[in-house]
Amino acid sequence: MLEDLTTAAPLATVWPTAYPKGYAVVDVETTGLARDDRIISAAVYRLDAHGEVEDHWYTTVNPERDPGPVWIHGLTSEALEGAPLFPDIAEEFSLRLADRVLVAHNAVFDWQMIAREYARAEREAPVRQRLCTIALSKELGLPLPNHKLESLAAHFGVVQQRAHHALDDARVLAEAFRPSLRAAAAGGVRLPLHECRPLTEWADRPAAPRIGQQAGGYGSYRPSSWRPARKRPACPYPNPGRYEEGKSLKQGMRVAFSGDTSVERELLEDRATEAGLHVASSLSRLTSLLVTNDPDSHTSKVVKARQFGTPVVDEAAFGQLLRDVEPASGQ
Repeated sequence: MLEDLTTAAPLATVWPTAYPKGYAVVDVETTGLARDDRIISAAVYRLDAHGEVEDHWYTTVNPERDPGPVWIHGLTSEALEGAPLFPDIAEEFSLRLADRVLVAHNAVFDWQMIAREYARAEREAPVRQRLCTIALSKELGLPLPNHKLESLAAHFGVVQQRAHHALDDARVLAEAFRPSLRAAAAGGVRLPLHECRPLTEWADRPAAPRIGQQAGGYGSYRPSSWRPARKRPACPYPNPGRYEEGKSLKQGMRVAFSGDTSVERELLEDRATEAGLHVASSLSRLTSLLVTNDPDSHTSKVVKARQFGTPVVDEAAFGQLLRDVEPASGQ
């Protein structure tokens, strides 16, 4: 059983050939959680194919603005004033990430923060796949009380020394990932790998308070959206009704999204629109399909989907369905 395998985390006798050849375990600390927030420190532990540590790297980054929740990460404006800007460390960061799967705890967050910093620097992060250790712990069926890093660390007996310090968080995650990876290999578990698509658009925004101009506190500025607001054209096709399992999507179907997605949400919505689907911002009885990677969550859309009996699929299944969308009736 997987629960037994994760206790000793043995090295698999026959390592799955489909597994990646190397990993970059990453943690970034940021000025906040919004899309216009910035990275203030980053750490990378490079691991080989079996999860053994090859080396590690850490840097602080000057965000050129208020550092946000100092009481969490401990990095003040004074501490960051002499730190390099992100463009100054982008090349070294790239060397640490290149040709490896990015591994992080809640990887979609770390990946999106990294992708945005590279887009600001007019570069692309050399990352094509990521692996979330939360998703991996679910695949392994680990008996965790919650999905916090400290719980994963405690399960494997890893001692954390400085929570919310990028280097220590990355070390803890690397040490917890090694037995997780070996358990997955021994059990023949398919790793939950997700595609990473670099951002290629970025526009200047009104500047937040700069380093040395401490704002009144975390949240004292107004976050802006990542892309300029776009009004989607009206779907030209009538709604043919709900999606039926085992059948194809049909142009005009009303699709809603909930929760994090491995592909940037706007790009996923663009794909749906280009296929002739109606992307809805809310869920109603007319919704044909809800796309979510966490069907057990309690978001308003998931709750309504249960109430209305709206079909639900995950992002991977939706990606497959997008490949063969039937034309609208009469087309």
